[in-house]
Amino acid sequence: MNSILGTKKGMTQVFDEAGNVVPVTVIEAGPCVVTQLRTVENDGYGSIQVGFGKVKKLNKPLKGHLKELNQKHLREFRVEKPEEYKVGQEIKVEIFKPGEIVNVSGISVGKGFAGTVKRFHHGRGPMTHGSKSHRIPGSIGAGTTPGRVYKGRGMPGRMGAEKATVKNLKVVKVDSEKNILLLAGTVPGKRGNLLVIKGK
Repeated sequence: MNSILGTKKGMTQVFDEAGNVVPVTVIEAGPCVVTQLRTVENDGYGSIQVGFGKVKKLNKPLKGHLKELNQKHLREFRVEKPEEYKVGQEIKVEIFKPGEIVNVSGISVGKGFAGTVKRFHHGRGPMTHGSKSHRIPGSIGAGTTPGRVYKGRGMPGRMGAEKATVKNLKVVKVDSEKNILLLAGTVPGKRGNLLVIKGK
């Protein structure tokens, strides 16, 4: 398996062999613990469920599911041969190597209620000559025909705080002792955000 869970710690910069500055995101990746196996015979598909992070107190359903494994975040990853894993096995950051390309998913930073100019990059109206339509949405459709607003029309509303994936990020450094992963570029969300890192 080439996937792991982690948390965003922040950003910094490193220098490559040519002396160029490379902005990197610092991620605390793993160790993750295998909490459940799903096989083709029992479930119709093969996958493993992994946990990450500790929690002070589990509720009763999770306590019954996890037994002695105290895990805060649970995610499931498809694998071809789940029988190669066992419950309680640790998955560490060593599964990645410098130079590898990964995709990172997380919850983007919430921006709150936003208008169409910020949310969908709509153009604004005139700012002078008596105009009162500076940043309002403007027309949202025709009149009698079609007599309704088409689905998907960009309107003001809550922006951000939704799942986002950044693809093709390069692994710059892997620190197996501290469970630290350095990725070139930015990843979704704020510091402390849960991330899913998937290898190609």
